Amino acid sequence: MTNEMIVIDGESLTIEEIVSIKEFSTKVRLSDESMNSINESRKLVEKIVSSGEVVYGINTGFGALSNVTVPSEQLEQLQSNLIRSHACGVGEKMDPDSVLMMMLVRVNSLAKGNSGARLELVQLLIDMINSRISPIIPRIGSLGASGDLAPLSHMTLAMMGESDVQVQNQDGTWTTGKSLDMLNKFKLKPIKLQAKEGLSLINGTSQMCSYLCQSIFNCEMLIFAADAALATSVEAIKGSYVAFDQRIHDVRPQYGQTVSASRIRGFLVNSDINKSHIDCDRVQDSYSFRCAPQVHGPMIDILREARRILTIEINSATDNPLVFSNNGKAEVISGGNFHGQILALTSDNMAVCIHEIASISERRINQVLDPQWSNQKAFLANNQGLESGLMIVQYVAAAVIAELSLLSNPVTTTNIPVSMGKEDHVSMGATGAFRTFKSSKLLSLVISSELICSTQALDNIPEKASDSVSSIHHWIRKYVPELIEDRSTSKDTEIIAEKILSREFTNIFEK
Repeated sequence: MTNEMIVIDGESLTIEEIVSIKEFSTKVRLSDESMNSINESRKLVEKIVSSGEVVYGINTGFGALSNVTVPSEQLEQLQSNLIRSHACGVGEKMDPDSVLMMMLVRVNSLAKGNSGARLELVQLLIDMINSRISPIIPRIGSLGASGDLAPLSHMTLAMMGESDVQVQNQDGTWTTGKSLDMLNKFKLKPIKLQAKEGLSLINGTSQMCSYLCQSIFNCEMLIFAADAALATSVEAIKGSYVAFDQRIHDVRPQYGQTVSASRIRGFLVNSDINKSHIDCDRVQDSYSFRCAPQVHGPMIDILREARRILTIEINSATDNPLVFSNNGKAEVISGGNFHGQILALTSDNMAVCIHEIASISERRINQVLDPQWSNQKAFLANNQGLESGLMIVQYVAAAVIAELSLLSNPVTTTNIPVSMGKEDHVSMGATGAFRTFKSSKLLSLVISSELICSTQALDNIPEKASDSVSSIHHWIRKYVPELIEDRSTSKDTEIIAEKILSREFTNIFEK
């Protein structure tokens, strides 16, 4: 997506728009309606401050300290102290693109006009996104309840000019510097937080959403690629098409299964390999081929639901307390929209699906490399014994699956009460969402391995594969040369894994 302007209104942000922030040319602005909503919400907070009424999040402490009232002259210090104390994340740093996505999600939440933040604060976030200023944020620290407090605090610290950031250059590289210096470079003023604003910035599900947006985007690319890889492998072993017959799937009309089977049928149209196979005695292939729609399909179903859930979440107000107007009178209501349970459970389901798609793909790799199924030389080596061919590609896929097995364990079954027991149930959704993002990248390596092995097998088959599989074969050969003799295939696997996570792979099927 190039030269795109994302208009933020708190209601209509899409997963694609969030992911498009990776593009240097994508810009963001607030709608007029959102600017009015933000201003009206801020006026309500200012009425409370001027009245002296004691309201949680505005003039009290936080969490277990919510019963401590803070004098009006100390409210700015209260918000600044909140950020400094909560910015204590640890571990690897979030990649800058994920940070920009997190910032965009936060902007959209504030734009709903229920958070009580000033317009200039929201505008600073937007200006930082448009200037490609990405705060440096340790990834670990959020429990997925009370919002993503630690990572969002590091984000806010950069807005205050008190931390380090990365700035993207025109050539795509990132330069590290002090946030105050970089804000000044782009003629931006660091924010001085006022009543409620610190809490509005850090009390939300934005880090979780950032990683889940990327996970869903990746997995939708990958389940398409998995169907394509299956079709390529079917041709590589001269397998049966019978299991993909529409009548089979019409009498068990599970949505995802039907989509997968339909796609596979489309990939297998007009195949000379299949024509040569018509009179052979192979009736059934193994489950990894025959049951592929039934295994791939559930991931399509779960991604469909995950997309629905996440689209609602990125267009929600997820901080606490929330500010409402009752005929012009401010009502500040405490609740729990910051709790990421629905995102955590979604990420757990996706992680299990990722493991299963990788698992069945690895089984097909095994068969493509096995003479019993492929009727070719073992491991597709040109000189058996002297050469190992693609033997170890399967080993690597199996090693990736071991990683995915660990990562598929649920995070939602972990609960550690915090804040002296007041916050006694947390989702661990931030951990789960990042885990799923990481898993999606690992899955791409397994599907890449299957495509490479099947393409090599097709090189040894004289008949022409189906039109789509032939297109896949041609596309793979742009990046991965035919295996004539033993060589390292690490870079081959990695480049195809990268490409199937982009639109480039899906584009080869567009006529």
